Amino acid sequence: MTTERTCGDLEAARLYDVLNPWGAGDTFYLGHVMDAGAVLDVGCGTGMILKRARAEGHTGRLVGLDPDPAMLTVARGCDACTWYEGKAADITWDGEFDLAIMSGNAFQCLITDEEILASLSAIRRSLLPGGVFLFDTRNPAAQAWLDWDVMPAIEVVDPAGREVAVDYDVLEVADGVVTLTENTSDSDGTILRRDRAHLRFVEPGALNGLLTSVGFEIAARYGSWDRSPFEPSDPLVVTVARSR
Repeated sequence: MTTERTCGDLEAARLYDVLNPWGAGDTFYLGHVMDAGAVLDVGCGTGMILKRARAEGHTGRLVGLDPDPAMLTVARGCDACTWYEGKAADITWDGEFDLAIMSGNAFQCLITDEEILASLSAIRRSLLPGGVFLFDTRNPAAQAWLDWDVMPAIEVVDPAGREVAVDYDVLEVADGVVTLTENTSDSDGTILRRDRAHLRFVEPGALNGLLTSVGFEIAARYGSWDRSPFEPSDPLVVTVARSR
């Protein structure tokens, strides 16, 4: 499960990459990034995908955007890409990118329809005609939150060399929004940090309506990182949306 982030907390930002190492989803996004000339990573976090793209020879424009200054502090350890602080709805670029991505279920941090529509409109505006917005979100039909309360704690060594454990408590599920806490404890069980998050689960049909209302068309939809066609029971909704 992709963990949520405490805005401005540098310790949490550095732990984020430990809890979320490179995986199949990152490889999926990287392939699309490598095929595009100018790329905008919305909710780029620590910049893992763009930094890997540059390291693997991408020569075009790579821009990362994130609202968390701590995440961007980590990202800016690589000056081969350009990093900006801000939310998706803040985007002011106009027709400058071939591809925009939003990975790691970051789309679920957009809670209201108004926030989603403002963000989608700004992302579409940033794209060249025919440009692609690629993103993923969890399928509400799979009810992933049922596992979060009972899954064992994730035990890792943080960047400072300290053993920590991370687990989750689901507090509420209402109107498609799951409220939970991410709890980070040290080796003796003492809670070091308890972070609250809200995640919106959008039905695929409603997602289609939101996308088309701002000028996107659905070019492809997958249910897994191997590009299998989406089935209603799949845990992921991976969407390739093209600007009309």
